[in-house]
Amino acid sequence: MSSKTNYSYIGIAFIILVFGILFIPKIVDRIKNDDISRSDRISNVPDNNFSNTEKLMFLEIDGEAKKVPDFSFINQNRDTITNKDYLGKVYVVEFFFTTCPTICPIMSQNLVQIQDRFKGIDGFGVASFTINPSQDTPEVLKAYAEKYKITNPNWNLMTGDREDIYQLANLGFNLYAAENEDVAGGFEHSGNFALIDKNGFIRSRADNFGNPQIYYRGTITEKEKYNEEGEEEEISMLKEDIKKLLNE
Repeated sequence: MSSKTNYSYIGIAFIILVFGILFIPKIVDRIKNDDISRSDRISNVPDNNFSNTEKLMFLEIDGEAKKVPDFSFINQNRDTITNKDYLGKVYVVEFFFTTCPTICPIMSQNLVQIQDRFKGIDGFGVASFTINPSQDTPEVLKAYAEKYKITNPNWNLMTGDREDIYQLANLGFNLYAAENEDVAGGFEHSGNFALIDKNGFIRSRADNFGNPQIYYRGTITEKEKYNEEGEEEEISMLKEDIKKLLNE
């Protein structure tokens, strides 16, 4: 075997090693978070022609754009709220609970920051679903809204049938939620936000490979201006993308 062939094999091995170091941990992390179906395609060929400034992408499953499932719950004012109440509006979806001692306060603070950014814009809203409905009654949700200075009339904190909420979280949005007595607060859930357009479709910008990013990390803190890759943190990106959808 020639030395030239040996160099070729060494070069290929080096490329495989670099790919494993850079990309496999990120793919495993996405699967462990249970926010993305294990059948989702992860492209390994960057689309260098795609820019995050372009039109936001649709999340597609089996070739069809993913739409928000039908839902009907009671909000903090004891009004019945359905997915139809959000048609014509751009909104952010989260799953939380009021006694959460870990990530929920950060998520709520970030959403209030977004609320204040779009203050007075009737076309923007938030849908917050509690994963502890037996505790989080409309009265409890109303007190929570007052505590965090939630003023947007289109921000509904919703409670209702436990099974319906968990089905909406885990199957409707693929945003993980579960009871777990071994974790702080007794519940665990995704810290991600979903962005919904005026027609009820899940939208997002693309990742570095041209695939939809799908969700936005809602647990970013004030100290985390940039992520590990040196890119602008995701709350700022979410604000930019809300504006894009409002202008569509």
